[in-house]
Amino acid sequence: MAPTSTSQTPFGRVLTAMVTPFTADGGLDLDGAQRLATHLVDSGNDGLVLNGTTGESPTTSDAEKAQLVRAVVEAVGDRAHIVAGVGTNDTHHSVELARQAEAAGAHGLLVVTPYYSKPPQEGLYRHSVTIADATELPVMLYDIPGRSGVALATETLVRLGEHPRIVANKDAKGDLGAASWAIARSGLAWYSGDDILNLPLLSVGAVGVVSVVGHLVAAELRALLDAYQAGDVAKATAIHQGLLPVFSGMFRTQGVILTKAALTLQGHPAGPLRLPLVSATPEEIAQLREDLAAGGVHL
Repeated sequence: MAPTSTSQTPFGRVLTAMVTPFTADGGLDLDGAQRLATHLVDSGNDGLVLNGTTGESPTTSDAEKAQLVRAVVEAVGDRAHIVAGVGTNDTHHSVELARQAEAAGAHGLLVVTPYYSKPPQEGLYRHSVTIADATELPVMLYDIPGRSGVALATETLVRLGEHPRIVANKDAKGDLGAASWAIARSGLAWYSGDDILNLPLLSVGAVGVVSVVGHLVAAELRALLDAYQAGDVAKATAIHQGLLPVFSGMFRTQGVILTKAALTLQGHPAGPLRLPLVSATPEEIAQLREDLAAGGVHL
């Protein structure tokens, strides 16, 4: 049973897009995943997104994706919203993954805009609706044109918001003007998908975050949201500014690389990466230590 939701925050407020821990030989580390998920929830996350880009989903098999969802639901599913990434650039395959995630116990689905194919808006609409129609789970869209090659237009988001199970959007578009209009018109619960824009997106109507740095600073992100919600914008701004070195430092190279490096330095399960991603270099790790220390995180 998923934790209680509201229409305003259907998946909670602070979610982390969790890395997928691997063993030293590159296999799926289910025990490590359970331990990491428990740590993240204990640290202040009220939701976890599995099998997303940060979870190295392009390199995990369908079977591994299902095993990961089952393991994490078993570990923390009574305390956190477990959202499974199921979007691909193949609608039929995405439907299969959605049904698999539902059977594995996920509480919701993350559906990224189809990448590489560059479909028109009608194709984006039909893709998302077809996946939403395939299960009884609530859906969070994921608009990230920098990776997908196409953006969800405001009119498309408005149309998708009419579907009873499409309830939220993870926004990594980097366009506050577009977000403002889409939030006002679509009725979708809005989640920041770009850590450095967490506070600006709150100012135009976002309700929460799907974070990468939440692996390290979930409590600070929650404090930022609490302060903003309480009307203490000065405190929220101070927290935001204090975290700027973390927001920037974690993305000096591909985010999964430095997230796994940071978790390993902290003694948490992470393991190696699967190609085409590669481990952080000693120079990158040294810079990461400096960046995180400047943001109050000491490894």
